[in-house]
Amino acid sequence: MSRLKETYLNEIVPNMQKKFEYANVMQVPKLEKVVINMGVGEAKENSKVLDSAISDLEIIAGQKAVVTRAKKSVANFKLREGQPIGCKVTLRGEKMYEFVDRLVNLALPRVRDFRGVNPNAFDGRGNYALGIKEQLIFPEIEYDKVDKVRGMDIIFVTTAGTDEEARELLAQFGMPFKK
Repeated sequence: MSRLKETYLNEIVPNMQKKFEYANVMQVPKLEKVVINMGVGEAKENSKVLDSAISDLEIIAGQKAVVTRAKKSVANFKLREGQPIGCKVTLRGEKMYEFVDRLVNLALPRVRDFRGVNPNAFDGRGNYALGIKEQLIFPEIEYDKVDKVRGMDIIFVTTAGTDEEARELLAQFGMPFKK
């Protein structure tokens, strides 16, 4: 069992139960999944760009990435329906906890001029979205082998009903919110 999951079970659940006065342990919100999405706009001209983005994402997540395709044709963007334009990975279970641990303790502190993540990026249903400007903050990525700096979106899906509960849950996991 990962260190973060152990912390969740032994420390976070009792803290949350006390703070929000849940009657039952099963009411305590938990992290359901983490989705990492990398949009690659240049993929429509050069398919090799998408391959390198997929390999970067697979190294970061430790799991196979899925190619995402355009849902609609958009003439202004020279985009056709079904064209590959990005990749994503959905992490659950042990891999999810291990990724969150690496993100909070290794990757985020390596961001230049880092003062914390935006505390207002919740969607109203207890999910949190985090944008990262470069994949180089992850220690698994070798600087010399990177062809282009790419960003990614990381979405934390929780079972929390409100943003306040989700914010508290992520703060207990060690997410460095701006004060």
